[in-house]
Formats: sequence, C-alpha cells, structure tokens
Amino acid sequence: MAKLLSCVLGPRLYKIYRERDSERAPASVPETPTAVTAPHSSSWDTYYQPRALEKHADSILALASVFWSISYYSSPFAFFYLYRKGYLSLSKVVPFSHYAGTLLLLLAGVACLRGIGRWTNPQYRQFITILEATHRNQSSENKRQLANYNFDFRSWPVDFHWEEPSSRKESRGGPSRRGVALLRPEPLHRGTADTLLNRVKKLPCQITSYLVAHTLGRRMLYPGSVYLLQKALMPVLLQGQARLVEECNGRRAKLLACDGNEIDTMFVDRRGTAEPQGQKLVRGSREPRGGVICCEGNAGFYEVGCVSTPLEAGYSVLGWNHPGFAGSTGVPFPQNEANAMDVVVQFAIHRLGFQPQDIIIYAWSIGGFTATWAAMSYPDVSAMILDASFDDLVPLALKVMPDSWRGLVTRTVRQHLNLNNAEQLCRYQGPVLLIRRTKDEIITTTVPEDIMSNRGNDLLLKLLQHRYPRVMAEEGLRVVRQWLEASSQLEEASIYSRWEVEEDWCLSVLRSYQAEHGPDFPWSVGEDMSADGRRQLALFLARKHLHNFEATHCTPLPAQNFQMPWHL
Repeated sequence: MAKLLSCVLGPRLYKIYRERDSERAPASVPETPTAVTAPHSSSWDTYYQPRALEKHADSILALASVFWSISYYSSPFAFFYLYRKGYLSLSKVVPFSHYAGTLLLLLAGVACLRGIGRWTNPQYRQFITILEATHRNQSSENKRQLANYNFDFRSWPVDFHWEEPSSRKESRGGPSRRGVALLRPEPLHRGTADTLLNRVKKLPCQITSYLVAHTLGRRMLYPGSVYLLQKALMPVLLQGQARLVEECNGRRAKLLACDGNEIDTMFVDRRGTAEPQGQKLVRGSREPRGGVICCEGNAGFYEVGCVSTPLEAGYSVLGWNHPGFAGSTGVPFPQNEANAMDVVVQFAIHRLGFQPQDIIIYAWSIGGFTATWAAMSYPDVSAMILDASFDDLVPLALKVMPDSWRGLVTRTVRQHLNLNNAEQLCRYQGPVLLIRRTKDEIITTTVPEDIMSNRGNDLLLKLLQHRYPRVMAEEGLRVVRQWLEASSQLEEASIYSRWEVEEDWCLSVLRSYQAEHGPDFPWSVGEDMSADGRRQLALFLARKHLHNFEATHCTPLPAQNFQMPWHL
C-alpha cells in the first residue's frame, strides 16, 4: 500500500539514461559510501515507456495543467468580464464552486488511476525505490543510480545548501535569508525631504510600479519563466539534457539558495581529460585552460543554451537555470537572480573544488546581470566574457513601451527590475572581454543596422571611462566612438591605422604604469600625455576589450570565437 501511494504521489518520469561506464564518472566530493538500491537494467529502452493507463491519465492531467495556466494568466480579464456581466454574485458563485469541486475530485481520481498504472510498471517501481532510498540516505551510490533517471526536478533531493560552507556560518558579512547584497539605485528625487506627505503622494505610483513589475514586466523581461513556453519547449529541453548527460557525462545537482529557491544546475567535468582547458571552470581563466560558469539569456536554458560554446572549446562547464526556469523554482527578479548566482559560485568553489582564480564567467544577453554581480562580489575570479550584453535595462525597456509610459517604465525598472550591468562591471578589477553582435536586433535601441545604438557600445565606454578616465577624455572618447561606428572589419582597420596606433608603445606605457602604481583601477595613465597619445591608447584599449561577431542576437557563438580576455 505504501508503494502504491508513492506511485500516486511520485514525480513524472521522463527518461532512463543509458548506463554510463563507472570509469567515466567525474570527480566529486567524497560522501558516505553506504547505500543499497536496485540495479539499473541496461537492457531497458532509454526512454521511459508508460503503460496505457498511466499514459492516458497523464495526458488528462497535463491538459488540465495547461488550462489552469491559461486561466491563471487570463484571470484579470475574466474577472473584469464576469463583474461587468454581474456573474460575481453569491447566487452565481456557489453553483460554480460545486462544479469546481466536482472537477477537482475527478482529477484526483485520474491521478489515482495514473498511480495504479505506475505501480504496474516495473520501471517506475524501481525508479521510485531508488528515489525514496536517496531521500533517506544521500550516499554516492544512491546518487549515482538516481542520476540515471530524468524526472520532475521538484522531487530531486537537495545536493548543496547555501549555508554549507563553514565560512558562511562564521562570517557576519555573508548573505542572510533576506538575500545577498545588491547595488541600490539612487532616489529619483534626491534632496527632497522624505516626509509623510511625500510618501503618501508617491504611494499610488509605487503600487502601480509594483503591479506592473510583478505581472506584465517580469514576464516580458524573462519570457522563459512562463509555464506555457516551458511546456512547449519540454521535448527540446529533455533532448538537450540527455545530450549533456549521455554524451558529455554531465552531472545534475539541485542547489538551495538563501531565499529558499531551488536552482537546477548541470556540471560537465573535463579535469580528468586530456583537455588542458578542463582544469578551469568557465567562469574565467587567464590561461587557455579551465572551466566556465554560464549565465543564460532571458529565454535561455542550460539544456540548449550558451553552455555549448565553452563545451566545444574544451572547458569544464557549470550551467544553471534562472529561478522559475525549467527545474529551478522561484521568480527571476534581480534579488532572486543574485541569490541564485551566489549559491552557484559557492557550489563551484566548495563542492566542485575550483579556486576563484580558476573560474571564468561567461554570460549571454541578460545573463550579464548575474555575471557582473558575481564578478563584483567575487573579485578573485580570473576573467569575464560578456556576449551580446548591455549596460542598463532602462533604455531597452523604453524602446518597446509607449513614450507616454516613460516615467512609469523608468520608475518600475529602477525599483524592481534594475539590471545595472555597467555599474557592477566597473567594480570588477579583472580581465573583461565584450562580444558585440554587429546585427543585433535585441539590444539596439533603433534598428539592427544602426550599430551605434547597440548598448554594448555603452557598456564598453563606461568600463573604459571608469578604468582609464584620463585616456578616455574628449579626444579618446571621440576616436573610440568613431571606431565603434565602423560597419566592417576593413573600416575598423582603416580607423586603427589612420591614427598609427603603435601597440608596442601602448603596452610599454601600460606596463610601466602598472609596475609603478599597481593594478587597481581606476588608473591616471594619460594624464600628462599628448592628445595623439591618448587617441592611440584609447583605440588600443577598445580593441583589446571588445570583439565583433557578425551575427544576430541569438546566433550561437562558435567555439573559435570563445577567447580569453586580454590582460597585461
């Protein structure tokens, strides 16, 4: 009876992976070796085959879930319509509640039938036995056997807790349950006395901003968190996850962030291979060896996202999904995003065994927010690569909204959706590479052909102006803008040669300054330099920090374009 109940309440099983050779298992933190579970039968098909009763019952429940999601998103309009028609009276609501209760009882019966179908299937019974054993005892053997299954991630046991590192328990400066530290925007009206009357006057605007951010705004900014989109992409995500597990020997893990969200991650370990890059984790490395932590876009998932680029380049890779994306729980607001990134970095350091200087942070598009937060908060990471990213969300939000909403949009973004990438990036001292898509249609504020409206330009200029304020004075700023406006590699080279940039001289100037004053930015180099010298140095630095990629926003970055940032 207990087993039947477990089948009724158990998670949906999607796939049984092919048996992997034990010698290919990646290195992991030693755990208690005690565990007993049923062996995995390699003769079974790799796709889980539900019996007819389970299959049809599951289809009914899945359809009900889709209808519920549609009803949830359309509920404001439905309530407004019912109110106008007078259907919200007690005499109308009571019969409706009876119908709803009957429907719920029918769905509960369908769920029980599905459980019976699972109970008659030996594959599912073996799976549920392994799952329950792992929840009781998270030994290495139990986890190894559980990793052979792909199922609803909500039932996956937690592998790493945000408080697990001993340094977190002893330090008062670490994150709390309220979340990690974020850079807060300055008040819109500085100098105004924050009296009770002013607070009351601002209350309607604050309420409106909150409602917009938590309804339309968040879903527009992170469409990947919408359930219907995830449902449509489910076959593709399952296929991508199977490729990472079966072909790349990836290992899935659930991380618990400080806000209670569960973060879905996938780690591909190349440290035991012949690839020299595998010794570092992509998130950063100064040498061409290592590993990468990948931060996906607003509709990107690690199963099919930018992790493929560093994987093809031979790096160890740690991918993770935003809160509310696929297996991760929660909603992707900036605070939740930073909390998730924090536990991912802690997992890489304290469980996977990477030193911060062996980590490369690689981000695509909106992933630049979590990447720059991590670089700001963990300054010892060795490098950062930002692909098709932007400096600030406000100009891009204003682009897609009516001009009459300018004040509301600005206030909403600053208070609830403040992705201040440039501000965070300027607090990082390490090597940075920006990749600009020359045909980007997403982060341009006009049209893709207008390359000067690409917000990647502003990200570069703000970074250079912070690090080299004397070089990026009037002459340097003007010549870098000319270089950014170039529409082809030939035109770029023409501007570069027109000012006769001597790279050896630029390097010697920068190295001499670093040797005398140290590596910490900002630098005052260029203070006593001629205008021509500042132009040369500005062009040299711009070319070292930004590479062009002739493609649209969503084109995958080829492995040969995945290069380590320049450093002295």
